[in-house]
Amino acid sequence: MAKVLTIGEPMALFVAREQGSLEEAEQFERYVAGAEVNFSIGMVRLGHEVTYISQLGDDPFGRSIARFLKTSGLDTTYVTFSRDQFTGMQWKQKVEEGDPEVFSLRRNSAASRMGRNAIERLDWGGYNHLHLTGIPPALSASCRELVYELMAEARTRGVQISFDPNLRPGLWPDKEEMVQVINDLACRADIVLPGIEEGELLTKTEGEQTVADFYHAAGVKTVVIKLGARGAYTSSEGQHFYTEGFRVGRVVDTVGAGDGFAVGVVSGMLEGLPLQEAVRRGTAIGALAVMSPGDNDGLPDRTGLEAFMAG
Repeated sequence: MAKVLTIGEPMALFVAREQGSLEEAEQFERYVAGAEVNFSIGMVRLGHEVTYISQLGDDPFGRSIARFLKTSGLDTTYVTFSRDQFTGMQWKQKVEEGDPEVFSLRRNSAASRMGRNAIERLDWGGYNHLHLTGIPPALSASCRELVYELMAEARTRGVQISFDPNLRPGLWPDKEEMVQVINDLACRADIVLPGIEEGELLTKTEGEQTVADFYHAAGVKTVVIKLGARGAYTSSEGQHFYTEGFRVGRVVDTVGAGDGFAVGVVSGMLEGLPLQEAVRRGTAIGALAVMSPGDNDGLPDRTGLEAFMAG
């Protein structure tokens, strides 16, 4: 199995127990949130090794999250603690359908203070994949420098890079800076995994094929575009195809579906599956993810995944 490296901000997530606005919610259940956390847990459940780089506050939530990451099977060697900054937190509305209201407290969090020193001791031995999202570079200038450093080192060492834009406009000073930085990072990756709306916003074009062409022109080998319930569109070195989405019985929570999709595509490619099968795996895990309340509760192990895909 593969050895994967990623970086992100894990947050304490509080999900309302009852439907209604967050303003009216009184009781919550606690989980751990973070796009890269979801990706990492999904990869580990399929048998891959994942090293997670981050910084948490030296506070009750930070210590609890660190234990959660470790017991979930992640390598937390490069997870550090800050006594001066807090662990990021997020609250999420409970809904029957559609996207929930989400409120975050993460500006100036411990993770946002990471810089190049976070990887000074990093031993690159054995890693064959680096997965990144557009969230860490949005946290601060120092985090952005760190992401660029990771990409440059991975490229030098021949480590494959996947990039999920995972746009968070609220974390950026303005839209144009977000578009410029995210595109610059995406064009340094081997695999880019945008949602169709993200892709159209970033490329200022319309349609999945045009979005894919934009990134190919910059040197990206593989572009897999999430189309929601319609599935996905893939363009890679002469291959162009659509993949249907899996039907789900009941959508509980859409948050984390894109991370599950990335798990399927990346794990499938690392395991040497034909690209069409890797993308089909991505749509399957994305479907499973929306049927559970937590951001990563629905991510399957290999047995569960195979059973779901078999129908």
